[in-house]
Amino acid sequence: MKSIFFLQDSSIFKKIMAAFLAALLPLMAITWMMNEQGADHIRSEISDSILNTTRFYLDSLDQEADRISRYLPNYVMDRDLMEVAATGEQMNFYERSYKILDIQHRLDLMKNSSPFIRESKAYIPQIDRTVLSNSYETKLNAEEYEAMQPDKKLYTGPFIYWQDRLFITMQYPAGKKDPLYVVGVELSTGKIKETLAQIGNSRGGQTVLFNLERDWEINSGPDLELHDLMKQLAFEKQAANVDEGYDTIHYKSKRFLTVFKYSSLWNCYMVTSIPEEMILGSLQVYKALFWWACVLAVIIVFFFTYFLIRLIYRPLIKLVRSFRRMQQNELEPILIDRRKDEFGYLYQAFNDTVKSLKTLIEENYEQQIRTQRSELKRLQSQINPHFLYNCFFVLCRLIKSDTQKEKAYQFCLYIGQYFQFITRHNDDDIPLEMELEHSRTYVEMQSICYGDRIQVLFDVDAQPIEVPRLILQPIIENAYKYALGNMLGTGELWVHSKLRNDALYIYVEDNGEFITDEEIEALGKKLRYSTNQMEETTGLFNVHRRIQLRYGEEFGITVSRSELGGLQAIIKLSMS
Repeated sequence: MKSIFFLQDSSIFKKIMAAFLAALLPLMAITWMMNEQGADHIRSEISDSILNTTRFYLDSLDQEADRISRYLPNYVMDRDLMEVAATGEQMNFYERSYKILDIQHRLDLMKNSSPFIRESKAYIPQIDRTVLSNSYETKLNAEEYEAMQPDKKLYTGPFIYWQDRLFITMQYPAGKKDPLYVVGVELSTGKIKETLAQIGNSRGGQTVLFNLERDWEINSGPDLELHDLMKQLAFEKQAANVDEGYDTIHYKSKRFLTVFKYSSLWNCYMVTSIPEEMILGSLQVYKALFWWACVLAVIIVFFFTYFLIRLIYRPLIKLVRSFRRMQQNELEPILIDRRKDEFGYLYQAFNDTVKSLKTLIEENYEQQIRTQRSELKRLQSQINPHFLYNCFFVLCRLIKSDTQKEKAYQFCLYIGQYFQFITRHNDDDIPLEMELEHSRTYVEMQSICYGDRIQVLFDVDAQPIEVPRLILQPIIENAYKYALGNMLGTGELWVHSKLRNDALYIYVEDNGEFITDEEIEALGKKLRYSTNQMEETTGLFNVHRRIQLRYGEEFGITVSRSELGGLQAIIKLSMS
C-alpha cells in the first residue's frame, strides 16, 4: 500500500512504467511457473517410468536367480555325481568316464536353461577335477574351490563374488566343512551388464548394481566419477532405509535424474542415472525459449522506455520547467520542436499565454512604478518641513548671546547642510555614506541644542550600497523627541551597525525612561501592519513603509527593549 501511495505523488513517467511492468511481469511470472510446473510434472512421470523399468529388469534378475537357486538342489542330488565323488578312485577308467560324460550332459542342460548362466560346474576334490559343461579334461582349481565354500557367502544371499565373477553354489553334504563335492553356476556378468544397459545407456546414462555389504558391483557404463556419486547416493538411501525412489545428482554442471531400487534377494541397490537434458530435451528447448522471451521482454522495456522518454517524458518535463520559470517571473517562450500533436498544441498555447502576460506586464508595470514613486515622494514630503520650525528659534537664542557667536555660526552651517540635503537631492536612492553624513549633521545640531545633557555614540560603517533617502535621521529624531528631550537626567543615544547574512542592521538605541513594554509591543504590531494602511503617517511608519517598498516585506524596522533601558529601533537593509 505504501508503494501505491508513493506512486500517487510520482511523475507520469513512473506511473506509466509501473503500469507497464505491472502488466508484463505477471505474464512472465505465469509463463515461468507453467514451464517449471510442466517440467516438474514430466520429470516426475519420466522418473516413475524409469523406476518401473528398473523394477521390471530387477524382478527379472530376481526371478532368474531364484529359479537357479531352486533348481540347483536337483543337480546336487545327482546319483552319478555322488558315486564318482565317493568312489571315483576305485572305479575303472571306462565306468568313471561314462558317468562323467553323463554329469557333463546334465550340467550342459542346466547351463542352457538360462541366458544368465555362463558356465555350470561340479567341484570334486576326491578325483582332483572340476567337471565343466563343455570341457572334459580339467584340473581342480584349489583357490577357486576354496572361494566356493559356504563360509565365503552370506547366509542371507545365494551369491559369491570372486575375481569380478558371480557364482551360485551348493555343496554335498550340506553343512560340512569338507564336502564331497560342490555344484555351482557362474552367472554371466556380461549378460547382466547388457540387461542393466537396456535401462539407461540408450539415453546417455548408466546403471550400476551395488552390493554394499560385500562391496561388489556390476557397472554398465564407463564413467567412474558418476559411478562414485551413484554409490554415495546408494549408501545414503541405505542409511535412510529407503528401498526405492528417485533423486537428482549434480555432475559436471549437469543434472542427472537418478532412480534406485533395492533387491532383498541380491542384497543390492540398482541405481540408474540419466542426464535430464536427454529425457527433458523438449522442456529444455521451452526453457531456452522462455529465457529468450525474457531477453526480448527486457529489450521491449528498454524500447518502450526510450520512446516514452522521447515522445512524452522529455516534452512534459520541458513544459513543466517552462511553467516553473514562469512562476519565477521568467517569461520565456518554448521552442516548438513538435508537429501537430498534443504537445505541439500545449507549446503553442503556452507561448500565447507568455505573450499575453508580457503584454499585460508591460501595460501595467510603468503604471505600478509611477504609483510607487508617487508614494515615495508623498512620504518624503512629510519629512521635509518637519524640522524647519524649531531651527530658527534656536538660532535666534544663540545670536542674542554674546558668548555663543561661534556656535551660532556653526549652527547656521549645519542648517544649511541639512536643508541642502533635503531640497537638492531628488533621487529616490542615495549612497549610504551620504545618508549617514546627513544623520551626523542632525546629531551635531541637536548637540548644540541640548549641550551635555545628551551623550551620543555614532558608530556606523558606511557600506557601499544605495538606500532610500531619509531612513536614519527620522529614527534619531524620534529618539530625541519622545525619549531624550524630556529626561531630567543624562540621556544616552547609541547608533551602531552589524553586517549579517547579506543584510545590514542599523541600531538606534536610547535610555529613555517613559516607554513601557506594552507600548513597545503595540508599536511593533503597528509596524507589522503599517503596509496595509494608506493613511498619512510619519516617523517610524514613514521609514518602514519606504524600506519595504524598496526591498520587500522581509526588510524594514523592528522595535524591542534596548540594553540601555529605552527603545531599540532596528533598520534592516539588503546588501544586494
